Amino acid sequence: MVTGHPSGGPSVGRSTLRTALVVLLGAAVAAGNTALTFATMGLGEPFLPFIVGFFLCVSFLVAVGLLHSARWLAILSLLPALFVMVGSSQLAPELALQQRGVRHEVTILDYRYVNNEHTFTVRGDEAGVLAQPLTYAGPTAPYQVGDRLAVVVDPQGVIEIMPAGDVDPDGKVAVLVVGLIGWTVIAMLAGWRGHVRRHERRATAPAGGVLLAAGEVAAGGAALLD
Repeated sequence: MVTGHPSGGPSVGRSTLRTALVVLLGAAVAAGNTALTFATMGLGEPFLPFIVGFFLCVSFLVAVGLLHSARWLAILSLLPALFVMVGSSQLAPELALQQRGVRHEVTILDYRYVNNEHTFTVRGDEAGVLAQPLTYAGPTAPYQVGDRLAVVVDPQGVIEIMPAGDVDPDGKVAVLVVGLIGWTVIAMLAGWRGHVRRHERRATAPAGGVLLAAGEVAAGGAALLD
């Protein structure tokens, strides 16, 4: 095991500390963005956790690149970052719907498509036409007029209507945990590879310095002889 270099190379303890800090950064990003989602529910800013989470994930990517002294592991961390983003941004609203939401069997009455967003007017079997429409962002409409489905409605009107099958906070926790595990593995690998790379660079530096010094002495001796 590489323990350091007498000329000031990286020690195992220092590299381990750096790795631990990056792992903690990943956990802080996930926890912070989840807390932000809970705090901003009902403020009319549903995309704020996604925007903030994006920049937080970029900070983790940069930290992995610095720890690794290379880019490929940083790029690889983008995949678990997607899991962290989805889990942390969708856990809060789905948990709230699971706790206080009301389930309705509805029929699609009307449909509009504006700015890449599908808006469906729905009528409940018992509640009549619901005040909130069902929305979906994407190029293709998932439902048609006349389709029937089950939805969950927030009685406080804070959270948008969601199809009942999409309300799965336990699944979002699992997605978040998978993302954190991926980040942890990548950070540990980056810490080890970065330690080896820094040690190898510093280990070769003295040899180069000796050769340069020897060349300068030889050149000076030749000048004296001339």
